[in-house]
Amino acid sequence: MKKILIMGVMAIGLAFSSCSTVPLTGRSRLNLVSDEQVLPMAFQAYGEFLAENKSVVLPSTNAQAQRVKNIGNRLISAVQNYMNNNGHADLIANYKWEVNVVQSKELNAWCMPGGKIVVYTGILPVTKDDAGLATVMGHEIAHAIAGHSAERMSQQMVAQGIGAAGGVALSKNPKTQSIFNTLYGIGTPLAMLSYGRNQELEADRLGLIFMAMAGYNPQNAISFWQRMSAASQGGQKPPEFLSTHPSDDTRIGRIQNALPEAQKYYKPR
Repeated sequence: MKKILIMGVMAIGLAFSSCSTVPLTGRSRLNLVSDEQVLPMAFQAYGEFLAENKSVVLPSTNAQAQRVKNIGNRLISAVQNYMNNNGHADLIANYKWEVNVVQSKELNAWCMPGGKIVVYTGILPVTKDDAGLATVMGHEIAHAIAGHSAERMSQQMVAQGIGAAGGVALSKNPKTQSIFNTLYGIGTPLAMLSYGRNQELEADRLGLIFMAMAGYNPQNAISFWQRMSAASQGGQKPPEFLSTHPSDDTRIGRIQNALPEAQKYYKPR
């Protein structure tokens, strides 16, 4: 009992001493590890994911893959411009951007730290058009850019009483590697990291800016999330306060509030 109490006090102290802010938004967060420390794990995990799922990874010659990659490249260019213009180029200096498409019925897409992106074909009918797909990809890229993976990993480290090892040593720590693999579901056929509500709304806002800079009208994000809501109505959702994701109404309302800011960056191509 005493040992558990001591560990709890240490974890709380570690959490308070490791608070920082998201550079792009100023939101307070727990930060035991930097995105750069997580990159070696992300690059390794992404390679393992592609190897384990190579039978369903679409070749570059596939029309769907080409479309997704083209949109991804426009978003990547927009993100690089945004980060350079706002003095945050260092946050993505070590990114190794890559976009792949997986043949799957799952409505899913994700971006690992370091710019490693996967889009599942199951979400393409819901995205419907290029702007819808840019909404999804911009949102997922925003999770990576804002350091949400490192934040979630930090939360898990505190929960398990693991201190930050620092530098590359972090990626060689079996416990931290296990946390990363658990968050991304590495070793299972499909992977997805579950983020918190604040992180989701933050990614929505940044994603709108990224898609606008890439030449996609951010107004289309509303119709996408409405379609996404309709597509997921088959399963009963938990109340918002019990969910890691915001309710559909909350998300759409926040997007509507963020549109004026995003529209300033929009230039049709």
